[in-house]
This record gives sequence, C-alpha cells and structure tokens, in this order.
Amino acid sequence: MAAKALLVLSLSLLILLNSFSSLTFASDDDEDLSFLEEEDDAVPSSDPHPYDHRDFENYDDLEDDEGSDSSGDHHGSSSYSIPAVDEKDVVVLKDSNFSEFIERNRYVMVEFYAPWCGHCQALAPEYAAAATELKGEGVVLAKVDATEETELAQKYEIQGFPTVYFFVDGVHRDYPGQRSNESSILVDLPKIDLPMDGDSTIRPPQRALLEDGIVTWVKKKTGPGIYNLTMVGEAEQVLTAGSKVVLGFLDSLAGPQADELAAASRLEDDLSFYQTASPEVAKLFHIDPQVKRPALVLLKKEAEMISHFDGQFTKSAIAQFVKENKLPLVTTFTREVAPVIFENPIKMQFLLFATSNDSENLLPAFQEAAKGFKGKLIFVYVEMDNEDYGKAVSEYFGVSGDAPRVVAYTGNDDSRKFVLDGDLTLRSIKSFAEDFLEDKLKPFYKSDPIPETNDGDVKIVVGNNFDEIVLDESKDVLLEIYAPLCGHCQALEPIYNKLGKHLRGIDSLVIAKMDGVTNEHPRATPDGFPTLLFFPAGNKSFDPITVDTDRTVVAFYKFLKKHASIPFKLQKPAETQKPKDSEDIQTQKSSGEDGKDEL
Repeated sequence: MAAKALLVLSLSLLILLNSFSSLTFASDDDEDLSFLEEEDDAVPSSDPHPYDHRDFENYDDLEDDEGSDSSGDHHGSSSYSIPAVDEKDVVVLKDSNFSEFIERNRYVMVEFYAPWCGHCQALAPEYAAAATELKGEGVVLAKVDATEETELAQKYEIQGFPTVYFFVDGVHRDYPGQRSNESSILVDLPKIDLPMDGDSTIRPPQRALLEDGIVTWVKKKTGPGIYNLTMVGEAEQVLTAGSKVVLGFLDSLAGPQADELAAASRLEDDLSFYQTASPEVAKLFHIDPQVKRPALVLLKKEAEMISHFDGQFTKSAIAQFVKENKLPLVTTFTREVAPVIFENPIKMQFLLFATSNDSENLLPAFQEAAKGFKGKLIFVYVEMDNEDYGKAVSEYFGVSGDAPRVVAYTGNDDSRKFVLDGDLTLRSIKSFAEDFLEDKLKPFYKSDPIPETNDGDVKIVVGNNFDEIVLDESKDVLLEIYAPLCGHCQALEPIYNKLGKHLRGIDSLVIAKMDGVTNEHPRATPDGFPTLLFFPAGNKSFDPITVDTDRTVVAFYKFLKKHASIPFKLQKPAETQKPKDSEDIQTQKSSGEDGKDEL
C-alpha cells in the first residue's frame, strides 16, 4: 500500500515538474528582447564564400580587394576585366566526372580555385601554358571551381586558394612547388607577422618563394628522376652549379640499383639525383673508386659538406638518408628558407635565438649538438637583431629581450613551445633536446601581463589569468579569441561590448576576450580569428562549445540561455523606451541597415 502511494506521489511530482518546465520554456520564448535588438548591427556567422579563408591582415590579400566595390563583389570594379587566357588544354572537372577522369588517367594535376581569387587569376596563364607543354607527356592538368563543386572541395579538405594536388594512379599529394611555370610560387606558411619592405604594414608570410616550376616538377615525378654522369667534365659542372646533390656509384646505369635510386629521387623535391658507373666521376664526389658498389653520397655546400650512405640500397632507406642529411646542421632563418623549415616532413624544431654578436660564441656548440639529432629535429638559428624578420619571429615564439634563448617547437599542428632555462652549453642543449624528444618538458605559453584592473563589461583574459577567469567552475564563460589587426574582429567588437554591457549584472555569467596573437592556453586554440568558445559552469574539464550562431546581441543571448549551466534571465531596463513617432522609427531602421557589417 505504501509503495503504491509512493508511486502515485512520484508520478504527480513528475507531471507537476513537466508542467512547470513547459511554462518556463513558453516564458522564455515570449521573452521581450526588443531592447537588445535596438541598433544591433548583425555580423552573420555564415561566410558568403564558404571556402574564402583569405587573411585580411595579409598585405597581398588586401591588394586583391582594392578593386572591390562596396557591395563586397570579389571580382573587383566594373572597369577591371580579367585578361583572357587560352585554357584549351586545361580540363574542367566537376563532381559528376571527377572520379572517372582520375581513374582513366595515371597522372593528373588538379587546381582547386575560386573565380574571385586574385592568386588564382595570376596562376591561370602559367597553369594553361604548363598544360599545353605537358599534354604530350601523358600528364593532364585540370581545374575545379571549388565555389561550385563544394562536395569535392570538402572531400579534399580545401582550405584556401589555389590548392593544387597531383594524382598518380588515383592517389593524390600536395604540389609543394611554385605555381608558376618557370618563376616563383606562393605557399602557406605559419602566420608570423613580418614587415613589408619599405612599408610599415605588418603581414603574415603565408606565401614564400620555392624553386621548381610546374613543368620541371611534374617531369621529375613522372620521368626517370635521375640523371646520368659519364664524363668528368659534366661532373665538374654539376659540382660547381648544384648546392645539394646526390650521387649513386653503381655497377650499371640500368637495372635494379638504378631503379631503386630513381624511385627514391621522386620522393624529393629540392635536390638533384645523379648516377654514374665511372670511378673517375665517383672520385670527384668523394667516393673511393675501389669501394663496393652500390655506394651513395650527398654533398652540400654547408659546414657538414659530405654525408656517406651506409644502409641497404632500397628506395625507402635512401629516402630516409636524404631526409636526415639534406638540411644544414643548423638552418639560418630567412624569408626564403622559411618554407624549408615549416613545410619539412621533420615537424619538430629546435631554435636558437641570439643577436649577431652572441651567435659567434653560441653557434659552434649548437651545431655540434645538432649532429646527434639529424632526421629527428630541425636546428634553426634566428638572428634576433635582423631588421627584416628578427623581432617578428622572436615575438611569434614568445621570446623577448636580447638575451640568447633556445626554444623547442613541436610544429604547426601541435604548436607547443618549450624554453631552455639556464646557461646555453653543449651539454645543456643536448640534454634539453633529448628531453624534448622524450616529451619530458613543460610547455611554455605566451601571456601579456595580467591587467591591474579588470572590472569592465568584457573581462580581459591573458595566458596567466586564463585558469582563474575562464576555468572558474562557478561561472558560465563566453570567450572571444581575437587578433587586433583582424577586420572581422573589429566589426564584432561593438556588438560584443554591447552584449557584455547588457549581461554585466548577471553574476554567474562572464563575457571575456583574449588577444590570440600575444596569449596562448592549451584549452583555447583559435581556429582563425575571431574564435568564440563557451565554457559552461561545472563542466570545465570538457572541451568548450564552439559558438556557431549569428553575431548579434540577440543571437548570442539566446545561445547563452540555451547552453548556460546556471539559468538566468535578463531584466528589461526600465529606461528603455521605443520611439513613438513613425518617422523616427523609419529613420532608425534605415540607419541600422546602413550600418550592417558583413564578414
């Protein structure tokens, strides 16, 4: 009997609770938010070009938009016309014919482009010329309009334009070489702000020069990939001209040994492979003419000039040897060499930051330490007082002042940094590198100074107060990660400030922002700027929620109401009054429409 009574009571409470919840939700739906909408300039979260990931801090990209009219037309002003390009030999691929075409052709280069992209337009004539030159080589050049073929673009993870892939038997790889037939290309690099020559404008070096043109690169990938040296005169010319060369000393220039060497050569883009059966040629390349064949040597014009191969003569072993030995013991950072560092298969980097005067004493020990980590770490020297890049690169890695510093860096995907404390000696450098490889070090994260006062509507978060503010379990926290020079961030700022002003009186809720250029934290990695993350109260051990909504005060408010762990309700300010005069209302509407700022 008692159990039956308890069941009835439980059901009654459940029904009552359900009714109360329904009333609460209805009340929320009917909530008057008109005071939040007043003068609210919407910044839509949906991008009009879903694959438009141009960086508007990039000076080059700003140049692309100089001709754009105020409507946001990416094609430029009506007076500008794109030069005609003869693309008769470039195949147009769509989702309907892409897979079949790739299956039917062994070698296919595919450019994913956007019609409005200035870099794509600049590439078009060179790409067309390369298509014509290569059509007799069994290689097809094709293109895909990624703004139309969105499913293909998503399948191949297109993040920017132009993106060029090279397909061999249906398997694709990135094309790392220059996008010009014979001249320079632009490739993506980490966003380190470097000053433009003769200009105070700051821009990330997201594009840098590489050497090989389309035709040269493709021929190397589809041809033998290796050159024969039979005469001493030819060998002398190669040694004079080439900065990095590989020579195989073989029994014969045809056969299994030559095949393995040729296959290994196709895996490398930035050095030349040669083979010889001549003892005289081998001697010029510092190979003992009496050595057992096959033998192999890599020569480079660096402190460590000669590297002899002593492994099995197979494609994979040769390729691994070349990867480990082709770089200098220590690479000096420059604009031109940046792609070699950041796009290298060896992702982990070991950087010495020192002034030109200090480097004379430190570089010998740094180079000696590098010998024990070939193929595992890239050792890099950054000249801190270099006017071109020293300050910018130092700031990117969180290095301040003039004192020499060694920083270990896990690479672009992970982006963790570690700083060597104490004196820089051969012993300390080697020990630090070993601990880095064994993941024994504590990461270093950049941080601005903690603000002396922080009582504004929007709280200022830096690396060193992140835990205190954002990871406070008693607070629901909305965090914007921004970049000061980002146009999208600047457009969002007045809306975000207004949101903070309206929600200031809610104790359980914090509206905050963090400069993502000068501050870092492992729990908040920006995916571009601005990045908006929500950290619910009582759930700070879980990943934050990415805010994917229209960028208006009302949309943000509704998002917070839905996801906040601690319920809240905003009271309408008593002084808020709607204009009664219809002419005033019309004027306000027009003003609001004119002020909208789209990303």
